[in-house]
Amino acid sequence: MTKRQVLTLIVYAPALAAKDGRTLAVVHGMEKALPGLRLEWEVGKGGRPIALPRRDAWLVERTQDGRFPLLCNGDERYPVTVNGRGRPGLLSPGGQSLSEVHAELPLDEPVSAAAAALLEGVAEGARSFWGHASPYGYGSEVAQQFRRSAHGPESSPRGLSMLNLPEKIPAPEIPWFLGWLNYWSAAAAQAIGFPDLARDAELLSRAWRTSSGGWVVQLTDAPLDLDNPAHLDALLRAYARFPEIGGRATP
Repeated sequence: MTKRQVLTLIVYAPALAAKDGRTLAVVHGMEKALPGLRLEWEVGKGGRPIALPRRDAWLVERTQDGRFPLLCNGDERYPVTVNGRGRPGLLSPGGQSLSEVHAELPLDEPVSAAAAALLEGVAEGARSFWGHASPYGYGSEVAQQFRRSAHGPESSPRGLSMLNLPEKIPAPEIPWFLGWLNYWSAAAAQAIGFPDLARDAELLSRAWRTSSGGWVVQLTDAPLDLDNPAHLDALLRAYARFPEIGGRATP
């Protein structure tokens, strides 16, 4: 049996406050982007779904300490989850505490088609600085790009640019890395110099503007596969175009 692929979606936003309505905006954004999706169950002990008949009020009440609880669609055969967690200032750009919103969905044709809208819904709902959606496991590739020592390698095993650790990046608006689908807030786009009509024609052909003035930018038509030379080349070109990403250059 072929193992089902998973789409991982992560956005980085200002820290959540108690009873922060952004959590509800995130959930509503996902449900709007993927027809038929209802995230009306909490993931209980042992992964058992627990129905939430008053989900909206419950979620706002349970949002606290920079995080919100793990919600799911109640279908263990087709699991969709979303939750939020805090990230301390010591590990974040500019020393600013953040909230990370994480979602996972089966990467089938309907989700692939809706992936950009899902990223937009989550990112705009959380009022994020930036975020990405990529096939599950992509984080292990990015981990090999982080520069952990001044004497480390000049590139990753795949020849990708080395990136500064998040805590070494000067401002939360600067994205840490590139993914398959990228959300850049208006501030993030300004920080990295996107768009430049003379240089970004190819990226703009797979990009759209969001209602807040941010951008969703898709690097490749199909989900990013770094074993595909064309996909690897697209990623290499994007890193060369945006040296600010990963704190490699001061905007």
